[in-house]
This record gives sequence, structure tokens and C-alpha cells, in this order.
Amino acid sequence: MSYHRLNVLADNLALLLRSLGVGPEVLVGLCLPRSMAMIVAALGILKAGGAYLPLDPAYPKERLAWMLKDAQPHVLITHERFSESLPEGKWKLLHIDSGGTVAHLRYGAATPSRPFELRPDHLAYVIYTSGSTGMPKGVEVTHGSLLNLVRWHQQAFGLTPGDRATQLASPSFDAAVWEVWPYLTMGARIYLPEDSLRSDPEGLRNWLVAKGITISFVPTPMAERLLSLSWPPETKLRILLTGGDKLHHYPPCTLPFRVINNYGPTEYTVVATSGAVSEADRRSPSPPIGRPIANTQIYILDEELRPLSAGVAGEIYIGGAGLARRYRNQPILTAQRFVSISMGLGGGRWERLYRTGDRARWLPDGQIEYLGRTDEQIKLRGFRIEPNEITTVLDRHPSLQASIVVPRMNVAGEKHLVAYVVLRCGASITANELRELLRAKLPEYMVPSAFVRMESLPETPNGKVDRAALPEPNAANALEMEDDSFEAPQTPTEERVADILATLLGVKRVSRNRNFFHMGGHSLLGAQTIGRLRDAFGVDLPLRELFDAPTVREISAAIEKLILARLEAMSEDEAQRIMASSPESSHDSEAIQCHARAEQGT
Repeated sequence: MSYHRLNVLADNLALLLRSLGVGPEVLVGLCLPRSMAMIVAALGILKAGGAYLPLDPAYPKERLAWMLKDAQPHVLITHERFSESLPEGKWKLLHIDSGGTVAHLRYGAATPSRPFELRPDHLAYVIYTSGSTGMPKGVEVTHGSLLNLVRWHQQAFGLTPGDRATQLASPSFDAAVWEVWPYLTMGARIYLPEDSLRSDPEGLRNWLVAKGITISFVPTPMAERLLSLSWPPETKLRILLTGGDKLHHYPPCTLPFRVINNYGPTEYTVVATSGAVSEADRRSPSPPIGRPIANTQIYILDEELRPLSAGVAGEIYIGGAGLARRYRNQPILTAQRFVSISMGLGGGRWERLYRTGDRARWLPDGQIEYLGRTDEQIKLRGFRIEPNEITTVLDRHPSLQASIVVPRMNVAGEKHLVAYVVLRCGASITANELRELLRAKLPEYMVPSAFVRMESLPETPNGKVDRAALPEPNAANALEMEDDSFEAPQTPTEERVADILATLLGVKRVSRNRNFFHMGGHSLLGAQTIGRLRDAFGVDLPLRELFDAPTVREISAAIEKLILARLEAMSEDEAQRIMASSPESSHDSEAIQCHARAEQGT
């Protein structure tokens, strides 16, 4: 599509929208997939003076219905085939085809009159993002904030009309905003790949090379896969932009393009910090998220809202030209997240800031290292755990491409940590190796009890890791514990001990030579194990013994030693009387005692 064709289609749509009452502060819904029609419609809405609301038709009906009911757009533009999945409302419905033509609208060269004087504080778009309650919340972004992003983007990356950019993000993901407007206002080309390529790293690489793409944004999970590939000499790509999630690895120095890591919540117009990352510039365990972009202020504050020095972790607060106006129809939540804080000496200077809920720290060179979400902090057995600390250690292993750690409940109803790992092509590793890696760097309570192997981490439509889609650990997806095969218990004592450990650990079976702590055991679970063993065998095994002898074989040997010592200290009549008092366990007791005597040669 040429710029002339784009302009004609958008101008005619703008004229129609104005005739329907669209103007400043009037919202128009766009329930369209990633397409030329989406770009035509968004431009037409802006030309009419209105604001656009992108809605992904792939979203569940209930979510679309909730957003439309909450936003109440004046007009809704969609493809006819999506109409049945949309609720009825007071809005006027317009059907647009895949080429950007509205049904029954005659097109010709026409320029909308300009009765409206748009101001920087007028609404440009509204994007809904998931909230902590699970209900979507609409973020209102103004023209002034959008213009700040466009100007910074063009200058920071040296855009020219000769650039070839891509549009890969879902329209309902705010990254789509900076995949369109910086390039259209520069006169560059925008390419839209087929949907299938968005989940195919090799295919996407080949497409980027074949189309001569010079600059592209790719969500973090896909970017990490692209960075692990080899790139041919004819690659024209000069900048690969990424963001939306934690970048696990520094890009290798051999890449023929620069990698720019970006950070920004929807509430701050797509990007708040940005910076190039490369293995040659490693300054921190994980790649930093760069420095504040133009006209942006970043503060890292403690719980008392005091600025923190380099190296000290705190919460990110953002202010500046890119700050969103508010959450739509949610004044209480707006007041909670968009706060006014006195940042000047003596309380003389107040700033309106967005409280992100993200943890980070300043690096000595002025860049920022992202540490994770404050609401992802896990409290486990009285300890507060930052999952990012665990994944940072895991990601250093050359066999791993990506990892994520989340809390789960095991079959015994207890919370434990599970690590999901993606191995590099051709790599292999056991769970025991990863545990030893973590134990060398972290305390025992931060070592996951289960490791799940994944081909790739699941993603949301916005390209972020979908934690809700991570599978439960099971025998089919678990990373191999050890190289040796399962060894069944060999004595009655070992069988009873193995059953007790399996129940407490939430597993089906326990090999006789497998380490209790390597299977997810910990000190609190160890105390419960001692209690279960006391009830089963009538002996008090010291907790220290469990740490020194943590396998079924060793625990059983220690129990039999205690039983034998007790039997030798009592008369035959006393032993028979004790056994008679528990007839339901007399058979096991006899077998255990016989085995204990046999082991001792008595």
C-alpha cells in the first residue's frame, strides 16, 4: 500500500467518523487483527480528532465484552466476520474490509476540514492491560505523550525514509504503537509478516533477511531465540529492539546488528528506559534495561519513598512527558498508582509519578538492572524470595536458554518452588546439576524442588511469559534427576521409609539412593519426616542424622541401628509386650527387627 492510498483511505474514513460525531475525547473501538486495515483505521480515527481503542478479536468473548462495556466507544470498527462474537451496545458499528475500505463508503481524494484544535492533553488512544485483580484496566494516553515517544524513537535510532520496519505485536499490546507511528511519520516502510512467523524463530529470521528489514521490535521470548541463531552475511538488520519481559542473556558480540533492551509499562507510553546490550559490555548478572529516554524521570525508591543509591534494590517510579493520563473509569486505582511525591529538598517540588510495582537497582554507570515484580516476591517457609535471583543464577549456565521460577502447591498441599527451563539446541543437563549450581550461590530454601523441561516458555498474545499456562510438574516433563535409573527399596524398613518420603515430597516413588534434599526436601519438611518416622518405627532419629544420611538406604540403616540398640537394652519379655501392644504393625516390626539383627550379625 502506498502512502497516497493510505492517506486517501484514512481521510475518507475520518470524514465519515466526523459525520458520526467523532472528535476530541471521543473513543472509537478497533476490533481488528494485525493488518493494513488496522493501520488505516487507526490513522483515520486520529485524523478525525478522536482516540482509538485496539481490541484483539482473538481475545475471549467475555474479555471483549467487559472492555467494550467499560470503555463505551462511540463507534466500533471491525470486520464483518467478527460481529457475531461482539456484544451489542450503544455504539455505531462500521465494517471494514482487509484493504481498509469501509462498506458502502465511496472513496475519492478528500481532506477532512479541521474544525477541531487538538491539544497535547487530548486523548490519542486507550489500551487495556490486565490488573492485579484480573480485570482489565484501560490506560488513557494523550497526544503529547505519544509525540514524545515518536520524536525520541526517531532520533535515538536515526530513522530515515529508507528504513524497513516491522509490525509484529498484537494491536492490543502497546508495543504496536511504536511499531507504527514513528515510521509512518518518517516516511519509512512497514512490513507485516504472516502470523505463523511470529512463533517460528528460524522462519522469522529468514523473512527479516529476505525483506531487507533494517529495524524490528520483537518481544523478549522470541528475541532470545533469534539471538541464539546464526545470521547470514546479507542481513540488513541494523537494530533489533526487544522488551516486555526479562532478557536472560547478553547478546553475543558476533551479531551483525545492535540489540536494544527496552522497558516501559503501558502507563508510560510504551518505553521509559532503553539501552544497547552486548556481551562485550557486561556490567551486571543480567542485561540492564538502559537509561531513561528523553523527557523521562526514573526514581528507585524504598518503602519510605526515599531515593536509593546504586546497587540497592527498590521500586521503580516513573514521571515525565510519557506519563499516561489515568485509568479509564477507575479513580480509586488511578489515585493508588499515579501518585504525587515531593522529590525536592524541603518538600518544595512535587512530581506526579507512576508507581510501577517493578523492582530494580541503579548500576554504577547509570543504567538500571531490572529485578522483577514486587508482587512476584514469594514468601516460603518464612523466607522472602525474589525469583529473579534464582533465574539469574540459572541463566548463567551455558546449557540454558531461558528459565522462570514460580511457586506451586504439591500433592501434600505445601508450597514449593518449581523451575521451568528451556535448553539450548543440542544441550543436556540434569536437575541435580542445576541444584548444585544453585546451592553454590544461594541458600537452600531458594533451591527449587522440581525442574520442568520446556521446549519454549508459553507466551501471552502480547509476547510476555504466560505464567498461568505453565504446566504442573509430572513424570513426563520433569528434567532428569540423575543419570542413574530408579533403584527400588530392598528391605521392609526401606519400603516404609520410601513410602513416607514419597508422601511428604508429593512424588509417586523414591529411589533408595536418591538424596532427600535433591528431591525438594528442606529443613521444615525434614522435621515432619522425623515425626512420621517416629510414629512408624517408634524411634527418635535426630534431625542432624537426616542431613548427614539423606537417602532411603541411609535413613533405614540409622533406624535399624536405633531399633537394635533399644532391643538389646530390654529383656525378651519387654520386647514381646511392646510388640503385642501394636498388633497391626507386629509383622513389619518382626521383619525390621530380624533385618536389623542380621545386619549386625546377631
